[in-house]
Amino acid sequence: MALDLSHHVDKLQGLRGMVDLLPEQVLLWQWIENKARQHFHRASIQEIRTPIIEPTELFSRGIGEATDVVGKEMYTFCDRGERNCTLRPEGTASIVRATIEHNLLSKGPQRLWYSGPMFRYERPQAGRQRQFHQLGLEYLGFKDPRSDAETITVAWDLLIDLGLKNLNLEINSLGNLNDRIVYRNHLVKWLEERKDYLDQTSQARLYTNPLRILDSKDPKTQEILKETPVLIDLICPESRERLERVKAELSNAGVPFTVNPKLVRGLDYYCHTAFEITSHQLGAQSTICGGGRYDGLIEELGGKPTPAIGWALGMERLMLLLSNSQPNCELSQKDIFIVSRGEKAESLAMAISRKLRKANFIVENDLSGSAFAKQLKRADRSNAHWIILIGDDEATKGEVIIKTNKREGEAQTDKQNIKIDNLLNRLKILSNTNH
Repeated sequence: MALDLSHHVDKLQGLRGMVDLLPEQVLLWQWIENKARQHFHRASIQEIRTPIIEPTELFSRGIGEATDVVGKEMYTFCDRGERNCTLRPEGTASIVRATIEHNLLSKGPQRLWYSGPMFRYERPQAGRQRQFHQLGLEYLGFKDPRSDAETITVAWDLLIDLGLKNLNLEINSLGNLNDRIVYRNHLVKWLEERKDYLDQTSQARLYTNPLRILDSKDPKTQEILKETPVLIDLICPESRERLERVKAELSNAGVPFTVNPKLVRGLDYYCHTAFEITSHQLGAQSTICGGGRYDGLIEELGGKPTPAIGWALGMERLMLLLSNSQPNCELSQKDIFIVSRGEKAESLAMAISRKLRKANFIVENDLSGSAFAKQLKRADRSNAHWIILIGDDEATKGEVIIKTNKREGEAQTDKQNIKIDNLLNRLKILSNTNH
């Protein structure tokens, strides 16, 4: 009797809220990042990269103990040295920590940008995952209201260049620290009189983080909040003047905006200018980019008092919006697909593909060993500009066959036999003609 050595192995799957980016999605991702790099480069904004894991205290001090992010959503653990560590839930605190630690501000104000994964334990949904990715910038050491307008303008121009439609920019002033204390006391007193009508989450926030109640998605609470006092009515003259300067600079730059007196930001460190860029492209209003000024954060984390402003946009949300508009991602275009069959031909194809790649052509060499017909089908589907065919006869003669890949609606191009020594020059000529 034969032994059955087979056994069942469970198929492993990724954790909930941790999503794989497949090759086609990565092409769109890279296209977005390349656009962003161009805009940041033109605005003299330099890239900074910080660790994914940071001391937990960085976020509890920087973001605020009473926020949902710190209280409910962080991935926190003890490492083998019994240190409290956290997977970063946002980018700003890490950038500020690095700036202080490496004394970057001794070289003057800093324009910095970053990108990478962040982590929050919340319910996954379209455009929002537990591992998500942010692209953001921080202006550190800039106090003038023009810096507020410039950071917003960079974000606006990037999103327009990406091809997003139906964009709306909303701004507000959160005032200075004293403004917020005055408003907080006013708001708490007003909400206390209506506490029994608030949803449970808002009731829990009443004395810990009352401004977050203004962000409630509960319909009944939102109805009550329609009559709530607004911070912008209580800010001091200096804060009001600052907001007017930001509005004037945005108008001068030609960036359309509206003032939303109820716009707040969810983290404790914000002051003065707060803003969000939203889109109705998917139907319901969706926040793409958000940020604001945080003049007290650098001092809170151990640095000298320093003004600062920044924003972040969610890559997953961007991907969702752009996948519907299907932008032309040039990165996906191949120049050449090489079809070969036979020992000599396949060896020659390897040498030619290397030579062409060194000449900066994008080349896919079919390594399947399939019949010519199957390889040609793959070549057609590749959308490469040109197809090179090599059989052992061509390899023996020291030549290849080249043809332009047929596009939909185009006539089939005649094949050409090209000597190997002339191939590179011929492709350069064809490339210049094509472009």
